[in-house]
Amino acid sequence: MKKAKETAEAVPATEPIKIKIGGKERAFDIDNPVLPDWIEDNKLTAGGYPYDKKMKGEEYEPELERLQIELVKAQAWLQATGKRVMALFEGRDAAGKGGTIFVLRQYMNPRTARNVALTKPTPTEAGQWYYQRYVDHFPTSGEFVTFDRSWYNRAGVEPVMGFCTPEQHEKFLDETPHFERMISNEGIHFFKFWLNIGRETQLERFHDRRWSPLKNWKFSPIDIAGVSKWDDYTKARDQMIERTHKEFSPWIIVRANDKRRARLAVIQRILLSLPYDGRDLDAIGKADKKIIGEGPDFLKD
Repeated sequence: MKKAKETAEAVPATEPIKIKIGGKERAFDIDNPVLPDWIEDNKLTAGGYPYDKKMKGEEYEPELERLQIELVKAQAWLQATGKRVMALFEGRDAAGKGGTIFVLRQYMNPRTARNVALTKPTPTEAGQWYYQRYVDHFPTSGEFVTFDRSWYNRAGVEPVMGFCTPEQHEKFLDETPHFERMISNEGIHFFKFWLNIGRETQLERFHDRRWSPLKNWKFSPIDIAGVSKWDDYTKARDQMIERTHKEFSPWIIVRANDKRRARLAVIQRILLSLPYDGRDLDAIGKADKKIIGEGPDFLKD
């Protein structure tokens, strides 16, 4: 109880939020250390997730290791050939972007495998061409670069929270496919991942952050502000994927209620797309089509 009390004091208190889930109005009090049953009972299966049990660690760990060995091979190929890889990770707050990027890069040489997680634009950056500060971090010869959120802030957080104008939002949706065609034409291996989670899943992860002495730094007021805007974020997500899902830059949708399955699916997709030397298809395995697919149609399934 002492640890819980110390954690509670470290995070500013908030008012309970009324939300509607499954046709019922609920009150979510994140300052209550006890997770409500209606969240606990649905945190994995929320949003129609196809599994009712998490992947076991004894199955996950050896499979992850096999994939990470393949990633080391792929990085050696990048360095030998000068090829470039860039992967964007998008999703709602607490979708698991950071953890997925961590295991993806865990055993890669950090000298040529970078992660980019940009903060709020500086006044100078705010006055630049919108994509400019992201382009500065694009991969050079032999590099593998991940983005923990990207220029797609302008298709989700910014319009929902009022950080950009409707005109800026529309301009972004119109211009982004042209921008990404240039990336494709440049020969960069380009991936766009959307990690999709259910509503109860997100609430459980927020609650875990709020009460964890190790993870409460991840919890922020904007998380709570976004809880009541679930439908607005859904509308923005659907519009973004509809307008920017192209053959040369497809949206890869990963159902991510189970973090372990999601991480494996992401790494598999990257490895199956790169023609690196010594690729072991048996070690990589086949994609789980229940949780990974492409574009608006998979999102609606």
